Amino acid sequence: MVLSPRFKALATSLVLASSVWGQTGLAPKKFLSLPLGQVRSAGWLTDQLTIQINGLAGHEHEFYHYVSQSDWTGGSSAYSNLEEAGSYWFNAMIPSAVLLNHTVINQKTQDFLDYVLSHQDSTGWLGPEVGTTKPRYLWGRYPFFFGTIQMVENNPALTDRVVTALHKFVALANTMLKNNQGVEPWTATRWEDFVITLQWLYDFHPNGNEAILIDTMKRLKWTGVPWEQVFNPQFFPTKAVDNTPNPFPALTWHGVNMAEGLKALPATYRFTHNQSDIDAASKGWDLLFQYHGRPSGIYAADEYLAGLEAIRGTELCLVVANLKLCTPKETMFSGSYLYQVIGDPKFADRVERITYNALPATLTGDMWTRQYLQQQNQIAAKNMSPNPFPNDGAYSNVFGLEPNYPCCTVNHPQGWPKFVSNAFLTTPDQKSLVHLYLGPFSTSTTLASGNKVTSNVDTLYPFSDTLTTTITATAAFTYYVRIPSWVVGGTIAINGAAAKAVTPSNGLQAVQVAAGTTKFVLNLPAPITTESRPHGSIAVHRGPLHYAFDIPRSQKVLTRNAQESRAVDLEFDATASWQYAIDPATLKFVNKPPASGKLPSPVFDAGQPPVSITVTSCPINWSTAGDTFAAAPPTNPACTGSQRTITLSPFGATKLRIGEFPSFKST
Repeated sequence: MVLSPRFKALATSLVLASSVWGQTGLAPKKFLSLPLGQVRSAGWLTDQLTIQINGLAGHEHEFYHYVSQSDWTGGSSAYSNLEEAGSYWFNAMIPSAVLLNHTVINQKTQDFLDYVLSHQDSTGWLGPEVGTTKPRYLWGRYPFFFGTIQMVENNPALTDRVVTALHKFVALANTMLKNNQGVEPWTATRWEDFVITLQWLYDFHPNGNEAILIDTMKRLKWTGVPWEQVFNPQFFPTKAVDNTPNPFPALTWHGVNMAEGLKALPATYRFTHNQSDIDAASKGWDLLFQYHGRPSGIYAADEYLAGLEAIRGTELCLVVANLKLCTPKETMFSGSYLYQVIGDPKFADRVERITYNALPATLTGDMWTRQYLQQQNQIAAKNMSPNPFPNDGAYSNVFGLEPNYPCCTVNHPQGWPKFVSNAFLTTPDQKSLVHLYLGPFSTSTTLASGNKVTSNVDTLYPFSDTLTTTITATAAFTYYVRIPSWVVGGTIAINGAAAKAVTPSNGLQAVQVAAGTTKFVLNLPAPITTESRPHGSIAVHRGPLHYAFDIPRSQKVLTRNAQESRAVDLEFDATASWQYAIDPATLKFVNKPPASGKLPSPVFDAGQPPVSITVTSCPINWSTAGDTFAAAPPTNPACTGSQRTITLSPFGATKLRIGEFPSFKST
């Protein structure tokens, strides 16, 4: 990739300013993640992981041509796709298998690791280009690196072998960068993932190579997209970019690359120590969601940034919760990384919204099929004519094995397990435990001074407002739990004492834990709120959940995989009217807790969640384009029939839906 002289000068100045006020090394994070395996799911979240590994994610290596391992001799078939698919699969399946103690998948990922490392060539290169004349570009290795880091976290016996291979590759990469090699447009936009790998080595296994690690970080930034300028309000696009000239390299406005860019600046801050990097990252986050955000928590990008219209698409790869060290395709990891570096709770709040809304919405309940693009207002999932997506195929919102592009097939399994593994953090001094993402989790770790701590969270959250946490510790310490910004009237009751109002500081409630056992109960109620959307429409929220009208649907099998009959492409069509306006003054929350105390499986499917919202509605005239997508919500529509009560469901449980409604005033 060739940058313009203007941006080369900017990048060079940033490299030269890599030490502020004499500071060297890497700036510390506000919070530290725990090693893979120290945080586990419980309750309904474990059920989600189980459904996923019993679905497409846990079986695609048996038949899907991009990662098929039926002809493996230690991993060669998937290894041939290390440029992308193999790396994605490897990185996704490691946390899935570890969290469920899945013997078969654990062995598959170990085989993959063994094969790749044993085929590293004498120069240090890793990948299928070894022994070929194929051009060598850096970026396809990054997801593989993240996978190896997770394996080391879970099994320290692998440390020497993995770290030695990584340092050997870093030396080669540094030389390549000096010689202007290894960088093409995708590498130029995704350089921050390699920087994060280098920072892991610097923090935990520098092996005397600190200088070359820092130098490689600087060179990656110098050869890459200047994200601090992309996120500058002067240049940032405020509408769909279909016909907008891009002053930067074309791929910068690509949706998943924008997600990459969100974590580029906090990664840069660690070696520049420049507060301006932090400020630009926070501002960029706000701009992205202000001009392209959706009520489901994510933003619209059907390949490229798509504005606020409800029928534009959001790619599954953009959504998935690659929450730890992960692939280039996601927003949720960027939010988690931003929180760990900056500490602003706005990042954690949005990650939780994305996880509990956008992620399950784009998968069928059994997780055997997935979309490429989801829509906020989605009245059909079929081959679309006309096609509302300027840069993606008409098949993009079908639920299937490989609609449009294959990347999401191999990448999507990262979502749930990496959300789980980042639910707890520690403070930098490792004296305190931080419960960041709310849900049914457990963790067992050793804090500073040998303080052995376990925490078990019993809850149906986000389908309940109550969380009961039991902590055991060998010594007293301060425990922190996040109180989301949408909570109103939250209380905490410790060791059976009377409930008191929560008093969070910067989003965290401090709990003083004594040696022995401490138990506390959080009640975190939230009001129903509405969000203003384009054309005078509104979206409905309560707590972390966004609510939508779940359109009744028919199902048609379009294709079935010849090797795996459960891998199908499905067409969904509406079987009932969806053209409604709603009266926001009549919204009422309904909670029907399961008598057994256990949520149905799968919970993110039609009619399954125990929570809903009722609202008075009336039918209206609302046009469609062909029979495949809804036009923009009509402004101030007239009722065409009598008022009726409809039920809104959690967005993640809907596959056809209206999530942005016109409004009216009922009588």
